[in-house]
Amino acid sequence: MKNGPLVEDECPDPLPGPREVLLRVRTCGVCRTDLHLAEGDLAPRHAGTIPGHEVVGEVVGRGTRATRFSPGDRVGVAWLGGTCGSCRFCLRGEENLCLTPVFTGWDRDGGYAELITVAEDFAYRLPALFSDEEAAPLLCAGIIGYRALARAELPIGGRLGIYGFGGSAHLAAQIALYRGARVYVMTRSEEARSLALELGATFAGGADEQPPDPLDSAILFAPAGGLVPVALRALDRGGTLAVAGIHLSDIPPLHYATDLFQERQLRSVTANTRADGEEFFRIAAEVPLRPTTVPYPFSAADRALLDLSEDRVTGAAVLRMESP
Repeated sequence: MKNGPLVEDECPDPLPGPREVLLRVRTCGVCRTDLHLAEGDLAPRHAGTIPGHEVVGEVVGRGTRATRFSPGDRVGVAWLGGTCGSCRFCLRGEENLCLTPVFTGWDRDGGYAELITVAEDFAYRLPALFSDEEAAPLLCAGIIGYRALARAELPIGGRLGIYGFGGSAHLAAQIALYRGARVYVMTRSEEARSLALELGATFAGGADEQPPDPLDSAILFAPAGGLVPVALRALDRGGTLAVAGIHLSDIPPLHYATDLFQERQLRSVTANTRADGEEFFRIAAEVPLRPTTVPYPFSAADRALLDLSEDRVTGAAVLRMESP
């Protein structure tokens, strides 16, 4: 990571396909998945792929059959960039499990660039109350955090544990609090613990610290498999732990009697559906969410990734395109 994995290059301007729109990038969030790709935890699908999948841009061009957006519209681009629409999962409304998905910044070029194309059916209209900088982390950190919250099956008024408190976690926590939950945050960053308490968390402690009350549900946002048994043991009977993230270090051996018995559940979060995204943006505006962001110029993308890897980012890092 310290060697600076990103290479600045001049590329031909992308051309939108028939049902795609061309965007001029305004901002792009820096997600931990970008970091996993940069550090080699995730293998790139194609050499030279441009990363970035939390993109806010302005429509500057359209394909011949694209009608959903008009030039000048503000549009968001997220992690899920395409699905087949015909496999058994897509046909039953679970496109997040599509057998041949396309992901922004992994399969197709992402938003660490001046221009990006996106299939119009996979783009989002963004609530006007969020600035470009605030809207960027909503497009992955927000949507995936919302999906993770649903997978954790938090009961009304329940106790939610959150392990790791970065871009996604601090947004999911606000939704849980808005719905009347009590939130317990466990993270190694002192600044993140302070933010959690400021947002209304009941408790904020160290990453492997035992919360003062048994948890009804928990979400693991930190990519640390060693925290899985820690979080499972913090659950009350019948509690659910959702692991949010495409990469997780190895999980140590679990012990049935202490970690899973009494109907505790362990679940993963693979991706979101577009319906998840649309529902999330409605709720984000209703709350309204308060994204905590740390801005960087696009030319400092390497520094943003390094700061993220060394836990120097409280909230979400966001790249801002410099004016031409």
